[in-house]
Amino acid sequence: MCGIVGYTGESLEAEEILLDALKRLEYRGYDSAGIALIDEGEGVVEVFKRAGSIEELKQGLPPVKSKTGISHTRWATHGVPNDVNAHPHTDCSGKIALVHNGIIENYKALKERLIAEGHQFSSDTDSEIIAHIVEENYHGNLLDAVMKTVEELKGSWAILVIHAEHPGEIVAARHESPLVLGKKFDKVFAASDPTALLKYTDQFIFMEDGQIAHLKDGTIALYDLKGKEVEPIWQRITWSVEDAEKGGFEHYMLKEIYEQPSTIHQCLQGWDEGALSELNIEGTRSITIVACGTSYHAGLVGKYVIETFAGLPVTVETASEYRYSSPKDFSSLHIFISQSGETADTLAALREAKRRGNETLAITNVMGSTITREAHHTLYLRAGPEIGVAATKTFTSQVVILYLLALYIGKRRGKLLSEEVEGTLREIKHLPRAVEAILSKEEEIRNLAEMIKEATSIFYIGRFVNYPSALEGALKMKEISYIHAEGYPAGELKHGPLALLDSSLPVVAILTDDHTYDKMLSNIGEVSARGSPVIAITEEGDREVVKYTEHVLYYPKVMPILSPVPVAIYTQLLAYWTARLRGCEIDKPRNLAKSVTVE
Repeated sequence: MCGIVGYTGESLEAEEILLDALKRLEYRGYDSAGIALIDEGEGVVEVFKRAGSIEELKQGLPPVKSKTGISHTRWATHGVPNDVNAHPHTDCSGKIALVHNGIIENYKALKERLIAEGHQFSSDTDSEIIAHIVEENYHGNLLDAVMKTVEELKGSWAILVIHAEHPGEIVAARHESPLVLGKKFDKVFAASDPTALLKYTDQFIFMEDGQIAHLKDGTIALYDLKGKEVEPIWQRITWSVEDAEKGGFEHYMLKEIYEQPSTIHQCLQGWDEGALSELNIEGTRSITIVACGTSYHAGLVGKYVIETFAGLPVTVETASEYRYSSPKDFSSLHIFISQSGETADTLAALREAKRRGNETLAITNVMGSTITREAHHTLYLRAGPEIGVAATKTFTSQVVILYLLALYIGKRRGKLLSEEVEGTLREIKHLPRAVEAILSKEEEIRNLAEMIKEATSIFYIGRFVNYPSALEGALKMKEISYIHAEGYPAGELKHGPLALLDSSLPVVAILTDDHTYDKMLSNIGEVSARGSPVIAITEEGDREVVKYTEHVLYYPKVMPILSPVPVAIYTQLLAYWTARLRGCEIDKPRNLAKSVTVE
């Protein structure tokens, strides 16, 4: 969840680079920020940190001539957000500085031992104990000290360590928390996300669990926990700095909503059946989809689509609960969906599924991420960097990938004829045009946002493939507008929610021109009869829904099973404009982070 950046090079610009790169990680969410620099003139480690924003940290920050430093944005897990608990942390001598993402599960026992040995602590964090253990293990060699230290830790970590006596040197270690390394000429970098470093390099090493890196004199050496040097695998990231900038939009989220005609097209262009050539489709008797949040909602769409096109039973499970479930059929294909490829709960579920003997397929947006290295097979979204915390373009790309996967499985299992697959593919290729048509209706959506901006609660209802659309629409609304919102299968209204309906509770109803249409129309009638204002999202040409509400958003005609894509554009824009009219922080909603890398 937190952001980490490290830099060392020949030029004395560590402070400038670290702060600039750290700003590019703000989207991950944080409550404090800090920086540690080895002062070349004084030969000491200077630490500056405070609760609040990076801009607040920069106020009064003196210029330090340094070629080596580390920086951090913290999201509180141990200890309240304040100046003392902010990273970096130092040891008793003040010569060692450390930043840490993750959670040290045995920190209490370690801290008790250190206190008994005379160590004094200034913070309530689990991270500070790592700096003290490095101090204990340091005998002139920083790399050896960190190697010995991680042997004592239990939990998850991505750490960067510097020492006042070792200018030009950083030691990095990773276990179950993402960390990437980069290089350009004499400059070497470390970060929790390559997005932070795209301005400086496009060449990266994605560290594996249990690896330790030594950044020194413009070089990077990689080791395993036994001290054996490992040959690094370099990967080129093709995203540009411009891809991660706002491009004239007021918010990243709005930019990313408007990118969806392009990202859907890129997803279609990048579809690679070769990545599935070794997938055991013929031996698969069922499919389990595992994900969290927005990715879980995409997985629910995938359930209906795969069952329709491929004729296989599909179960969708929340990643954080998967490990508590009973082992499933060992001939089940398990699909894991994670935008970042670093979602801690999803990775833990993936490892459990493999332990149980299941074949695994990852769907992710980030090349080189942990999930791509641990799953048997991988499909990429190719959506480019998504900075806004609330997922938009990656959701529609996930759904499109699941359409393509369902068609592929259906064809290989003999459930679909080639002409049926080709016909559906033609319909899918029309989706970017349908999305463009909806994006031209922004003023109409803004007017409806004006109508609901004062609501304290909103319901979203749908059926079949648009039941997940209702869940996702409600999630978007609550994430960024802070209005309580819930998504329901429309048939559940009579089982409780109907009691809450009145003129103060708006309902967003999603209709599809399929076998659920008549029942859905009846549900809208029930809602209207109780005085709740209804916003209907339906296909162009629908003449019936206007009998129940005057607030209608029309999407272009598409194959009904493909309707979650245009519907998502409407629910994203409705949430965006509601949040904007309420004056909310849209790209960085409170208490949330883009990549949830701790459980």
